[in-house]
Amino acid sequence: MREQNQEKESPLASRLRPKTLDEMVGQQHIIGKDKLLYRAIKADKLSSIILYGPPGTGKTTLAKVIANTTSAEFTQINATSAGKKDMEEVVARAKDFRGMYGKKTILFIDEIHRFNKGQQDYLLPFVEDGTVILIGATTENPYFEVNGALISRSIIFELKSLTAEDIKILLLRAVRDTEKGMGAYHAEIDEDALAFLADIANGDARAALTAIELGILTTERSEDGKIHITIEVASECIQKRVVRYDKTGDNHYDTISAFIKSMRGSDPDAAVYYLARMLYAGEDIRFIARRIMICASEDVGNADSMALVVAVAAAQAVERVGMPEAQIILSHAVSYVACAPKSNAAVCAISDAMETVKHTKTAPVPAHLQDSHYRSSGNLGRGVGYKYAHDYPNNYVKQQYLPDGLTGTVFYRPTENGYEENIGKHLKKIREEADCQQ
Repeated sequence: MREQNQEKESPLASRLRPKTLDEMVGQQHIIGKDKLLYRAIKADKLSSIILYGPPGTGKTTLAKVIANTTSAEFTQINATSAGKKDMEEVVARAKDFRGMYGKKTILFIDEIHRFNKGQQDYLLPFVEDGTVILIGATTENPYFEVNGALISRSIIFELKSLTAEDIKILLLRAVRDTEKGMGAYHAEIDEDALAFLADIANGDARAALTAIELGILTTERSEDGKIHITIEVASECIQKRVVRYDKTGDNHYDTISAFIKSMRGSDPDAAVYYLARMLYAGEDIRFIARRIMICASEDVGNADSMALVVAVAAAQAVERVGMPEAQIILSHAVSYVACAPKSNAAVCAISDAMETVKHTKTAPVPAHLQDSHYRSSGNLGRGVGYKYAHDYPNNYVKQQYLPDGLTGTVFYRPTENGYEENIGKHLKKIREEADCQQ
């Protein structure tokens, strides 16, 4: 009775959790019908796995689907509140089920990165001998946060942020489903409100479903007897200001494009203005910070390498500080990048180099540049004849670095802007002096 009442009264995002794989939205790169995880779940032949991805992408949902599909005993614990004693109890029950009934036990650990090394180590022998099949869920990179021994005994599946179209499907399901959703309220959602929620949720299904539930529960019925979720209602429910995404209003992509082009064009006033528009609309500060970092390399480059340093520092700072103070940090970075001298020489260099690699045969590395550390220096001539640059004036010596057939090819052409002018003069100087010495 308690479980039934809890299911009825639980939040919409929880009630709408899919029961089967076919009900799941998104993540087709791992649960598509021809994919390994789909086949393993359907065949009930699951091995230990770790599900890694941002919040609201379906990690717990996928674990629940597995629980509904498998014949194995399914146990769930949360690493934020569970300890070693809880795991000992799970292992003891798993041994009993295995010994008495020949039944496997699947242990789902949410937020597994919260376990310390000792707690993770405790699981190793039981995962190794098959006492438990581990399903770990984490929002952090498992290669850094999860014990390497557990990683080696598990298959890692990365869940991606849901697309806007995925979120739209879930929102419409929430509005129309009369059994688990809000269908009994006879609500309707405007197209622009649907697009706004799907976009602003930033791939987080839970955030979008929480907003639509709040909107339906708190909005009065109109004269036609229906609850209408307009874009104004949607913006209030998700606590984000609206930038309209229709043909006649401001466009998300136009704004970010103008923002980047203003930084590139050295107009700090325009750049800060578009920054303010995005912040006012509720744009993700991490998304803005990423664009600033890209611009710092793509459009400033070696003309002022401090631009990238400032941009990266700003990206780290806004995650630690959060809004509203993050807007000051972003303004700091934007104004610096906009005012910095500009060069796209690094972009041109890698573009030309990539094209060369794409359209030419992979030539061998010159023998004198090849590694000789683990071989005799005379073995096939590897490393023989290499000139150590620091033994020569200006720490420079002329020798062949590019493979045969590409000698003399120029990829990086420093401009005369900012510090890059010094780079160009330096390269010219050391090359000319080396020529004179020869």
